[in-house]
Formats: sequence, structure tokens, C-alpha cells
Amino acid sequence: MYECPATKPSEPFLLCLLHHLQDLKRSILALLFCLPTSLFALLLLLLLLYNGFSVFYLHLPFPAKSPSVPANFSPVITAGEPMRKWSSFSTASSSSSSKLASSVMYATKEENSPVILKTQLPLFLKSRFSILPLTNSTVSRPRRARKHKRKLKSVPFEAWSSPFPVRIAEFFAGNSTTSCKFRFFMTRISLKSFGDREVLAMESLFNSHPNACLVIVSNSMKSRRGNRILRPFLDNGFRVMAIDPDYDYIFKDTHAEAWFDRLRKGSVDPGEVSLGQNLSNLLRLALLYKFGGIYIDTDVIVLKSFSKLRNVIGAQTVDLATGNWSRLNNAVLIFDKNHPLLYKFIEEFALTFDGNKWGHNGPYLVSRVVSRLGGRPGFNFTVLPPLAFYPVDWSKIRSLFRGPGDELHSKWLHKKLRQIQSRSLAVHLWNRQSRKLEVEKGSIISHIESDCCIFCNSALSSL
Repeated sequence: MYECPATKPSEPFLLCLLHHLQDLKRSILALLFCLPTSLFALLLLLLLLYNGFSVFYLHLPFPAKSPSVPANFSPVITAGEPMRKWSSFSTASSSSSSKLASSVMYATKEENSPVILKTQLPLFLKSRFSILPLTNSTVSRPRRARKHKRKLKSVPFEAWSSPFPVRIAEFFAGNSTTSCKFRFFMTRISLKSFGDREVLAMESLFNSHPNACLVIVSNSMKSRRGNRILRPFLDNGFRVMAIDPDYDYIFKDTHAEAWFDRLRKGSVDPGEVSLGQNLSNLLRLALLYKFGGIYIDTDVIVLKSFSKLRNVIGAQTVDLATGNWSRLNNAVLIFDKNHPLLYKFIEEFALTFDGNKWGHNGPYLVSRVVSRLGGRPGFNFTVLPPLAFYPVDWSKIRSLFRGPGDELHSKWLHKKLRQIQSRSLAVHLWNRQSRKLEVEKGSIISHIESDCCIFCNSALSSL
């Protein structure tokens, strides 16, 4: 043990200790200088390596590899080829003379609303399902992926124990006194339940197909208000029910299954356009591929029966110079189960999804897929002219809501009304442009309402 010299009894202990440490330091340095230069350099190199490893070390997570999606598709392919120029409406109707006794008919709501920010995704909050919990690997995702995760917390996770397929089967099975000659589906992916526009669409469906069964796949219609809307239909003997969407069941064994799984995990940017609208675009394709039948938007007013139509899509606009269609629309789709064109539509959605461009995953999607197919064999379908489902383009939809002005305008209204009543199967109201328009007395829409309504002048419209 080191002791302070006796010649300095008043020197503090700490000062003595400091002198001792300085002597020890000089001894260590002297020892190091006595070592060979090569050994000294090796020690410095080892220290540098250790320091660099500790500073620049990166932890790279390796998430579990997702199982590949089985491509178990068995599309029913019939002879024929697509035509960019449609057949005449009367010819298409007569060529499909065989009625679809077991046809499945769908009407899915497209949220034709103005651009909705993805911060408005709580449209799923009312679902009884929740998204899978975050894991440790999620923390190590890139910043962009974490951003998507935050925006998608409200997307529901549908367990396989969902009663969706059982309830659908039981509902369509009916009983000894009632049966479903036509099967309709509607979907509403929104926090809002049906309004007057959607109720009128329902009335027009049952007015044209009184023996139909209607299933509303919705996260908002299974509510007290939804029950109030459906009650008058049930009381009058119409078969209708509301059910929560089961995405896992509907998307299973399609390209939509893997895409939706990536969406839930935050690997897909939902974009700025309403996610409900884009899910509707995908739901209609998957429903038709799984069941076959007819899909229509809930802002489509049905004027006549669709029973004679098969494998049909409607043109929205036409090129006046060539007479060929220039854009198709997905508000009305009529296809057999496992139709190869539906397979192509779903594949295109999963591969090219863009949530920041309105229409990219809907009308533009079906247009570019059909255009690419050209005259390839194995795709048997018909493109109907705009007058079949879209007698008035979205840019002129106001004309249907206006009453007669002068004598010339009155003559035009009567001529247009007779044309729609005689040659159109349905009228798309283009909800995005017409939702705030009032129906004026004597307008074309007022005449269509009186022809298609079931609860005319009833208190139902006040809901």
C-alpha cells in the first residue's frame, strides 16, 4: 500500500494519491515504449476494428416468408373473341336468349364521391374485427411502410370462422314457398348507410325482378337505421338482408387475396382516393368471379330485366370517328362464374393498384385490360353501346334532373325520355356529379322515379 512521505505530513491524502497515479502512468507508458512497434500497431488495429463494428453494426430483420398464393383457377372458357366495336343492343339480347335460371346478380356500391383523404379510413371502425397486432419486425420496417400501417389500423381482419358463406347459402336456399330466381348483391363500404338514391335503386331492382333475393354486404347497414330502411321491403314480402363483408372468404384463391394481405400489413399504399371506393372496385370483380351473375352500382336505376344478358360489359363513351368504344365502365358487369376476363381484371388490380388516381382501379382498369386483349380467342363477351346502361354521360347528367324550360326544351325532354324508356336497360346517375341535384318537376328523372318506385309518395323517402 502506497504511503505519503513523512516529510510532508500536512499534504492531503488525495494529493498523495494523484502523485501515485502519475507515477503509475509513467511506468505503463515506459513499458509500452519498450514493446516492439509491430505489436503496438496490432493492438491499435484491434481497437479500431472493435470500435467500427460497434458503431456501424446494422440489425436487418428477416420476416417470415409468406406462402405463395395458389393459382387454382379453372376459368370456364367459351369460344369467341372480344370485339372493340359492340354488337347492336338488340342482337346481343337475342343471341343470349337462354335465361339464366341460376344466375347470380350483384350490385356493389362504388363510392363516387370527391377525393377522400386516407386519414378518413375510420370507415372500418364499426367492424367487430381488428387488424393483426404489431410485431417487433414491424418496428424495423422502412418509414414508408410504417406510415401505411398507421393509415390501415382500421382495416378489419375477417376470421375464417365468419358465418358469411353459411348465411349466404341459407338465405339463397329459401324455403318451400319462396325461391330466388335472381340473386342480387349490393355493398356499401362506408360509415354512411343508404340514402334516398340507394333506396330508389333497391326499389327499381325489385320492380324489375320481383322474385329476386338481395344481399347487402355492408359495414353500416347492419344497424338500427339500416333495419328501418329494409323493414318496408321485408314487410312487403321482398327478400333482402344485410351482412358484414368477409374479405378473406370473398378474395380467397384469387390475386385479390395476396393484395389484400399486403394492404393489411402496410405493404400497399392506400393512396388519397377513398379506400372504400377502391375496395368496392375489387369486391365486384371477386364476387362475380366466385359466384357469377350481375353486378350493378347502387346509383344505377334498373329499368328492365337483365335475365337475357350474359357476359356483358357496357361502353361509357364512343369514338365518333371510328364508331368504336373509347372507354368502358364497371358500374354494370354481367359475367359467368370463373370467366377468364374477370381473372384478368383481378390480376390487373393486384399488379397495378394506384390509390392516388381516381378511376385507375375501376373504369380505366376494365378499359385497358379489354383493349390489350384485342381479338385474342378464349374470351367470349359483348360490349354494349352507351345507350344500354349510360344513356347520358356524366358531364350531361344535370339534363336529366331539370324540368322543361321552353317549348324546345320540353320537346327534347320527351324525345330523350322515350329513347331511354324504349332502348335502355338502366340509367347510371353518376352519383359523384348528381348527388346534390334536386329532381325538378317534369324532369326525366321524375318520370323514371314514378315508373320504378314501389313505395311511391311514402314516408320512406324521409329517412
